[in-house]
Amino acid sequence: MSGYGPGTYREDRAQPRHPGIGSSCHDLRGLHVSRRLASITLDNITDLPPRCRRCVFWELDPVSYARAQEEGDPGLEKEAWVSSVLLEWGSCGKIIYVDGVAAAYVMYAPPQHVPRSVAFPTSPVSADAVLLMTAHVLSEFADGGLGRMLVQGVAKDMTRRGVKAIEAFGDLQWSTPSCVVPADYLLAVGFKTVRHHPRYPRLRLELKTALSWREDVEVALERLIGSMTPERALRLA
Repeated sequence: MSGYGPGTYREDRAQPRHPGIGSSCHDLRGLHVSRRLASITLDNITDLPPRCRRCVFWELDPVSYARAQEEGDPGLEKEAWVSSVLLEWGSCGKIIYVDGVAAAYVMYAPPQHVPRSVAFPTSPVSADAVLLMTAHVLSEFADGGLGRMLVQGVAKDMTRRGVKAIEAFGDLQWSTPSCVVPADYLLAVGFKTVRHHPRYPRLRLELKTALSWREDVEVALERLIGSMTPERALRLA
């Protein structure tokens, strides 16, 4: 499961910063910028980063994935998968635009729509959960809270649709870019381990707690996710 793909996170080690070092024109800290969360559709799927647009690691089983890489067109496979899930289940991803520029995205779907999920040693995903497949924030938009915003967006969407939980496979030994989200990131935003493994534990974020609150669901979820997320947000490479 090595190789470059979406879901590439890098932990912020809180290293000292110096003026002019590590900054970018899209630095969100202290600036008033427009941020918009939209569902991924066939109309905006081309806004995904080029590598991610052609990555079908999660969408195909290992054999079909290898075949698509060697002989097929991964971009068309990705589009076909999104189209199928949209028709059969509904929205399966979110994308964040910062001042009109695509800056981050997340993909998710019921496990029966994610062939790769059965290849993990800690599978299967629980029947009452949706699988958070992968997520990515462009490096120039790191430290802007977009990783937390992605999780909030998925949680709100799933709550409206009556889903009880979100699950994900994490990587405890993550060191280089891959399609699997680091377990540390998932733990930082409130996921709990439900099946242990030395490399790929399965983690779960319960949504029923938010549903039991008397306040508006969206306000409750923002409080829930916000309280779970430490100030040291994980940076995405």
